[in-house]
Amino acid sequence: MTDERLTLKKRIEAELMSYDGLMGIYLNDLRGTELCLHADEPFETASCCKMFILAALFDAVERGEKSLSELLTFEERHIIDGSGVLCSLEVGTRLSVLNTATLMIIVSDNIATNMLIEYLGLSSINAFIKREGFENSILHNPIDFAKYDKLGTSTPRDYGRLFQGIAEGTLVSSEASRQMFEICEKQHYNTMLTGCLPPVYLDPDNYEEQVISFASKSGSMDACRNDGGIVSTPYGRYVIVLFNKNFSDAMYYPAHPATIFGSRVSRLVFDQYMAKEGRL
Repeated sequence: MTDERLTLKKRIEAELMSYDGLMGIYLNDLRGTELCLHADEPFETASCCKMFILAALFDAVERGEKSLSELLTFEERHIIDGSGVLCSLEVGTRLSVLNTATLMIIVSDNIATNMLIEYLGLSSINAFIKREGFENSILHNPIDFAKYDKLGTSTPRDYGRLFQGIAEGTLVSSEASRQMFEICEKQHYNTMLTGCLPPVYLDPDNYEEQVISFASKSGSMDACRNDGGIVSTPYGRYVIVLFNKNFSDAMYYPAHPATIFGSRVSRLVFDQYMAKEGRL
């Protein structure tokens, strides 16, 4: 018998009918329900690969191989183009590993990212990725747009499982998951996830505390526009991942179709979760 109900998946598919691109979606209400659309399709990660680096760092710390308090030095050879703030600081600036990792996530600092790839080793990062079961994910190389035209590959499901582990306290350890969650809560760029949500929920001035919060990491390159993370609500948390490719417009601007359609999908998911009081 045909299911004629307007399920969340059907409403998302209807929303995307006029989208000039391919959106891969992974949703998990952390209560046993997943919703997937092209969830096992490979996508360029862009800066989303930085979450795998962050997790590999905390794993190395947990194993006693690295330390969050060790100091790293920003040197001339680390200078590259792209996002972040280290490019505006003096060469010779010293940062703890923890502060370097925080900059890598919250302002997507490319120099900080390469400093951590150097600190951990590319092969060690990829070994962690495989050991944790992210079979369709890989970090191809450090960030250097003059040398490489890609950065990482992953799937919405792998990226969603990473955030699921953080939300459930099982990625590396409960304490490491807590620390990674707190870093991701400070992330500055989550427009795709928040663009269509009611502003009243996002402004702490309207309540004693912010009603809806995000622990996320986005990433964009010419070939992709991605976002994903954990949404915290009064009813609990859910994981949402939206990866985009195959769109015709490579320009960067706030109203890019991938961002607009991603924001609409995020609103559909949010409304469903809130209406069902913590379920998809």
